[in-house]
Amino acid sequence: MPTPSLAALPIRRLTPRDLTACADLSENRGWPREEHKWQFLLTAGTGYGIDDPDGGLVSACVVTEYGPQGRPQLGAIGMVLVAERHSRRGIGRRLMQHVISHMGPTPLTLHATPNGRPLYEDLGFKAIGRAEMLRGHFTPGSWGPQVSTRAATAEDLTAILRLDEEVFGVDRTHIITRLPAFADQLRVAEENGRIIGYAGAWPNMDTQVVGPLIARDTETSKALIASLAAHTDRPLRTDIDVRHEELLAWAKQHGLASIFFNAVMAYGVSELPGDWSRRFAPLTVAAG
Repeated sequence: MPTPSLAALPIRRLTPRDLTACADLSENRGWPREEHKWQFLLTAGTGYGIDDPDGGLVSACVVTEYGPQGRPQLGAIGMVLVAERHSRRGIGRRLMQHVISHMGPTPLTLHATPNGRPLYEDLGFKAIGRAEMLRGHFTPGSWGPQVSTRAATAEDLTAILRLDEEVFGVDRTHIITRLPAFADQLRVAEENGRIIGYAGAWPNMDTQVVGPLIARDTETSKALIASLAAHTDRPLRTDIDVRHEELLAWAKQHGLASIFFNAVMAYGVSELPGDWSRRFAPLTVAAG
């Protein structure tokens, strides 16, 4: 039986049962396997993929929807991958066109590498910002936090959800309620008994990824990062909106180094909802 052409291979929904195949695909492209992150995204979002007749996946991506169930107000696209042996044959474009069509009028966002950006621009995405990836062991030195922080408790969840929706601009309860199980740490910043920021740190290979990072101001974001660093021996990694120049400079002064830049891109809107001035870092660039 002849092997079907790539264009004839169907696109299907992925499930958590496809975790190993997704991790294999990441490894095939020289990315870390990131099984912990894949598991989270395939559970909280919707995966799309194309099966390879010879085994494994030809391509995959994940869409995380935000807003009311069945009436999303924003979709974040991430983990767009095509197996090396099938690259540069239009597979990524076909998968992206499928997602765009399926999402209809819902605005979309993604973080693009320099290699991926030309394709997204061809599909109608526009760059609206940049995020800088930092990595390293945090060294507090003589700096001391000006804001009180502590570990989050179950009683904090309602206040965290309220603050998150106010800052992010759309409801993402299905993401935030999964954080206690996904993250190694979840901490809040307080003032007079009121939560003014929160942040998580979750395991990714040999690092702790800081995100999401939501805070009233830069000083609060610094306190949250420092408190997360104080409770892990691993290096930190995070992706900070480049408009937060003070936080970036501070982080670099305290041991984190610039690794990479991603373009923040949007489709169907000229800017993302919410208050960027209090949104310092995403949960993961794969989920907006």
